[in-house]
Amino acid sequence: MNQNLWKFIDKHSTDKKVLILFIITQIIYAAMVFGTIPHVLSFSDDIKLLDMMPTGYDFNYVTILLASLGPSGRSAYLHQQIPLDMIYPLLFAVTYFLLLGLILKQMVKSQSVLFYLCFISVLVGIFDYLENIGIIMLLTSYPDISKLLAQTTNFFTLGKSYSTIVYFTILLVTIIVFLVNKLRRKLSSPQQ
Repeated sequence: MNQNLWKFIDKHSTDKKVLILFIITQIIYAAMVFGTIPHVLSFSDDIKLLDMMPTGYDFNYVTILLASLGPSGRSAYLHQQIPLDMIYPLLFAVTYFLLLGLILKQMVKSQSVLFYLCFISVLVGIFDYLENIGIIMLLTSYPDISKLLAQTTNFFTLGKSYSTIVYFTILLVTIIVFLVNKLRRKLSSPQQ
């Protein structure tokens, strides 16, 4: 494992830093889920936004959604939802990188290749940014929507969804293994 990567994880994967970043990340997420997304949805006749389609969408779906949003809904999507969603991917990537690093630090040797799993959260963030850029381009080019752009944006949405599933599966397994090991150590230590 790269020595610089280990130094970064060792220095920044602390309880306090992870907790602060986690709280900030959840505040931004809550602002989107309970604020900007419902506001944009209020224009869409209950048609889900592209960000909320983990199984993807096609060109027809994009055109129907953007038409149903109307000028006010497209503006709200572009000027209210997207700005928050340009902050969130960075927070997600850093927070969840350090969270997995924090747990792994307590389980494995410092030179373990398992620390590379932390980068999956960075991959999620990259896909989220690419998805957002695609959505911005779709919103600003409406009504002249490119089918290739819609398909490319869908690819990034799927990439974000699948990498998110992989990350949280790894995180869950890591937490379970950590807790089982901790319980075993506790049970095997002599009673005082």
